[in-house]
Amino acid sequence: MASNTSLEDAVSELMDSPGGELLSSARIHLRKRAFALFGLFLAGLIAGFPIAKSIIKWIIDEEERLPTDVKVIVTSPVEFIMLQIQLSASFGLFLAFTFLIIEASLRGVKHPVVKARVAELDLKVPKPSITMILYVVFSITLALLGIIYAWELLTPMLLEYLSTDAQEAGLSTQWKLGAYVGFVLNLAIASAIGFQAPVVTMLALRVGMVDPKTITMYRKHIWFSSFVLGAMFSPPDPLSLFLVALPIILLFEISLIIDRVLPKR
Repeated sequence: MASNTSLEDAVSELMDSPGGELLSSARIHLRKRAFALFGLFLAGLIAGFPIAKSIIKWIIDEEERLPTDVKVIVTSPVEFIMLQIQLSASFGLFLAFTFLIIEASLRGVKHPVVKARVAELDLKVPKPSITMILYVVFSITLALLGIIYAWELLTPMLLEYLSTDAQEAGLSTQWKLGAYVGFVLNLAIASAIGFQAPVVTMLALRVGMVDPKTITMYRKHIWFSSFVLGAMFSPPDPLSLFLVALPIILLFEISLIIDRVLPKR
């Protein structure tokens, strides 16, 4: 009984704290926005269904992407439509979470607990500026470059390598539709994320989160993390790992050079 009482007291004390009050407000706000979030998800699901079909057809119809003697097959009558539903549902979730994050950020700055903490620490809430807009544009541009890199260079090279390796072993190369589309999209997403290395590095250096000497000291660890990211999203072979990780490392090193050249303000 004593342990239960102490646990209840601890939970009650936690909920009465500023952090608990902020968490309670977030939970209440999430309940109020549940219908709107579901509506956004449903709208994304409906609107994304024909888009998903076009994306799948576009990936499959690109004959130059498929190596010689390779066929993409479906193994069940509903595989194609289930893949469309999966992609359109991902689009709906993306819309809902994007709306939730943006609204939470805007409302969180105005919350009394956050205002009190900011005033206590004598901080200034950053306002939108030209520099922030440039960072956003730079981030979107790098993401597009990453997708182009994956689509034009990485995917054809890896598909050719993997199909040739299988054919040399005497295996017939027939790829499932879901596995093939997932492979292409995962490489595109991994490249888009990996190409954000300069943005993350520059922001961390410019706002003072890390010191340039610290980053230089842990350069090997960052390189290793790049290879780990490549291993997560690429096939388990050295060539795929290298092709995914190399651009991330190069962009990271370029961002360090840019930070040294540009004047600090």
